Amino acid sequence: MSFSAQAIKSFLKKGEIRKLFIEGLGWDGGKSTKDCKVDDATYGLKEVAVKAGFKVWLCEMPGQKLPSREETKAVHRQLVKESYEHIIIFSSKDSKSQAWLWVRREANKPISYKHHLFSVNQDGESLSQKLRELYIAFEEEEAGLDIVDVTTRAKKAFDVEKVTKKFYQEFDKHRKVFLGFIDGIPIESDREWYASVMLNRLMFAYFIQKKGFLDSNPDYLKTKLKECQAKKGEDKFYSFYRIFLLRLFHEGLGMKKLNRPKGLEGMLGNIPYLNGGMFDVHELEQPDKYGKTIEIKDEAFERVFAYFDQYQWHLDERPLKNDKEINPDVLGYIFEKYINQKQMGAYYTKEDITEYISKNTIIPFLFDAVRVKCLVTFDNSNKPTIWDLLRDNPDRYIYAAVRHGCDLPLPQEIATGLNASQANLIERRQPWSKPAPAQYALPTEIWREVVARRQRFEEIRRKLAAGEVHEINELITAITSSLTVITGCL
Repeated sequence: MSFSAQAIKSFLKKGEIRKLFIEGLGWDGGKSTKDCKVDDATYGLKEVAVKAGFKVWLCEMPGQKLPSREETKAVHRQLVKESYEHIIIFSSKDSKSQAWLWVRREANKPISYKHHLFSVNQDGESLSQKLRELYIAFEEEEAGLDIVDVTTRAKKAFDVEKVTKKFYQEFDKHRKVFLGFIDGIPIESDREWYASVMLNRLMFAYFIQKKGFLDSNPDYLKTKLKECQAKKGEDKFYSFYRIFLLRLFHEGLGMKKLNRPKGLEGMLGNIPYLNGGMFDVHELEQPDKYGKTIEIKDEAFERVFAYFDQYQWHLDERPLKNDKEINPDVLGYIFEKYINQKQMGAYYTKEDITEYISKNTIIPFLFDAVRVKCLVTFDNSNKPTIWDLLRDNPDRYIYAAVRHGCDLPLPQEIATGLNASQANLIERRQPWSKPAPAQYALPTEIWREVVARRQRFEEIRRKLAAGEVHEINELITAITSSLTVITGCL
């Protein structure tokens, strides 16, 4: 059995924690149960998996609400009396949300509680990266494991730094140290520029390696560094940069597979082509730039990789914005701060803006292309067309955020403000300035915004149901304009 991130994510979404550990991670099944009393509440725990004395406990909550962090800590303090090393997973009744807790205990240091929240609305990438560290291969089982080995793996999985201003500060410190390892660039400003170029390339490579896009190896860069050093022998401090890394960037990631030199795959493995210019030969890398060859010691990369390994690297999965590990927002911040503004005058555009731009350009383009090939699908007075789909099921084509809560009748104190006369308008609409409950409202919405969104939803739905929309641009304008107003309120 090999580790499968896809299988782990499937188990997570189904709430099948026992199968996750036994079938997905190679652990043994557990049998014990334990009741932990905290104040007036009793938390029933089931031992779902165990490995070398390290236990995994599942607490299924009676409702949809997860316990607070203080409550999870209290459960841990009860459990630790008989199960010293463990992970506790608190799951909602429908298994759609989970809270994972692991506790770090070290001599002469305060106890540190490490929480990870998971929702089925996420794709599970961040948590599956953590759980990869807990995977036990058959060969490792044969060699023998003890509780210290498993605890060390849990520490590596869950004891990672959160992304705060500390990350940016630490990044700048490492950038400055990296400068000292660069030889062959005599101008200080250019050397700083090149350090930023290299670190941004390495950060991007860390993202895609953790997704398995670099030869299916989540530790691709570190593995290749060790391989390079082993082949060249000791004291060859410049081998990784010149012999491997530049070829990875310029001839691998920066070049289409058909154009790559023969035999390169044997060195690089199966890697993608990434268009966009980041991995092209930089102007500072031109051989006649200074009449010198740029060199960077292996130690520089060893330091950078050790620093990067303190964090989880993953693409976005943040509908609830619970994950605070390294994500594209952080990458964009670093790009903007150290390279793009200075050299290119470019700025990082967040996903809400790029999503809006994409939906207003790509979707109409695709429809126009299909229309050229099959006009009858769009315009046929004698037979049904695609516009009939809008009329038959309008809700399907209106964003869920726009529809949220619109199927519920408004409370009486809010509804009375809809038909208020001018004389008593202010009095009857006074409750409209209060925050609306979650079943009616999107995050931060007050009743006034809920009412406005419901009215916009009803207007769009009426137009679609009446068959008044016959152009893709008209449809896109209608549904995305509503979403833009909502996004601006969040």
